[in-house]
Amino acid sequence: MNMLTTTTPVTTPDCVDVWEKCLRTIRPAVGEQSFKTWFGPIRPIKLAHNTLTIQVPSQFFYEWLEEHYVSILKRAITAELGSASKLEYSIVIDKGNEQNQPVTINIPQQKPVSYPNGKPLAQAAKEPLNPFELKPAAAADLFKANLNSQYTFSNLVLGDCNRLAYTAGLSVAKNPGTTSFNPLVVYGGVGLGKTHLIQAIGNEIKKQHPRKFVLYVPCDLFITQFVDALRSNQVQEFTNYYLRVDTLIIDDVQFLAGKEKTQENFFHIFNYLHQAGKQIIMTSDCPPRDLKGMQERLLSRFKLGLTADVQMPDYPTRMEIIRYKMESQGLAIPENIVDYLAQNITTSIRDLQGILITLTARASLTHCE
Repeated sequence: MNMLTTTTPVTTPDCVDVWEKCLRTIRPAVGEQSFKTWFGPIRPIKLAHNTLTIQVPSQFFYEWLEEHYVSILKRAITAELGSASKLEYSIVIDKGNEQNQPVTINIPQQKPVSYPNGKPLAQAAKEPLNPFELKPAAAADLFKANLNSQYTFSNLVLGDCNRLAYTAGLSVAKNPGTTSFNPLVVYGGVGLGKTHLIQAIGNEIKKQHPRKFVLYVPCDLFITQFVDALRSNQVQEFTNYYLRVDTLIIDDVQFLAGKEKTQENFFHIFNYLHQAGKQIIMTSDCPPRDLKGMQERLLSRFKLGLTADVQMPDYPTRMEIIRYKMESQGLAIPENIVDYLAQNITTSIRDLQGILITLTARASLTHCE
């Protein structure tokens, strides 16, 4: 794959020659008007390892080609380069100005196309890639999930407050990417257990499908990684790394609001993973329809699967949480204290847990019940 570039691309004679031959096949198949509209603006950029990279002027242009002309494109390229050939798009995401060159991002063809011999186009995400690394890491750490092993379904208290999200999460963990809950968006206020739930899903997927690459990323970290990649001209490596993921878990996706270039990159990653049948799980502080500062096309992708809320636990569930937290630490707590805490702490599970920690610490330090 090519690097993201902020300079005017230089075409090579080989790719120009191959593209000219492809156009001879495409022109009679699509008609003169469509040919001028949709193939005239395309520029061949690079030919390497049987992959032809073509530059298209916009995201809309790319989506139209994928929707209407992907078969003829692949047929033409296969005729010139053989059945092992691949197509890659270089999409202009920033046209630049007099001071700045255009910015482009490269993504592989997303829709699988069958060859005459019946063999499907290999997904580019399965190819050996140069994964994005912000810091030097050992090879064994390359596909670390970043999950907290303490977050599991077994220690997540079920109640009416989280029943839909909990049940959907179990279904996703059993069959990631194959249910209608893709993406799974879990939303709710601060400290209500969203992170516990989505990491429990990730841990369960790792348990049931150990060969899958599961990745948990707080959204603010994703943004920081992208900005660093942009500054160091490593956006393509950053993107390639995320294209390898089988289950992508993004926490607090609302932080993407107002960050146009990061949203643009996330849109491509989301699109590719979703179309490749990979699982996407996200959390937000509000339902997708209420997210502000987001591209409409990104919001429409968020609504493709299931949106489930988590709420403040009701009184019986708060009682159960308190009992479980205490028992897990080997501590006994009188029922009247359980009742008092459950009655009076109604802000968040995080606050409830913080108060329990404070009480047990004071009891331990002062040697009293």
